[in-house]
Amino acid sequence: MDISSKIKLAASYKGISEAELARRLGAAPSAFNQRLKTGKFSSDDLDRIAEAIGARYDCFFEFPDGQKI
Repeated sequence: MDISSKIKLAASYKGISEAELARRLGAAPSAFNQRLKTGKFSSDDLDRIAEAIGARYDCFFEFPDGQKI
């Protein structure tokens, strides 16, 4: 599943429309929709999206010894 699909699914799970999520992020719904189409989000973007929907986003490599990068 690509990141845009995950964002849409997470927002839907919380009962938040894409337009509402855009507003919570301080973006125009049309601009946010375009970003969803490209799927280009930085780690900071994903953290802000997670905060806006009341979730946590973890993106890291985890090694058997517990090290996370």
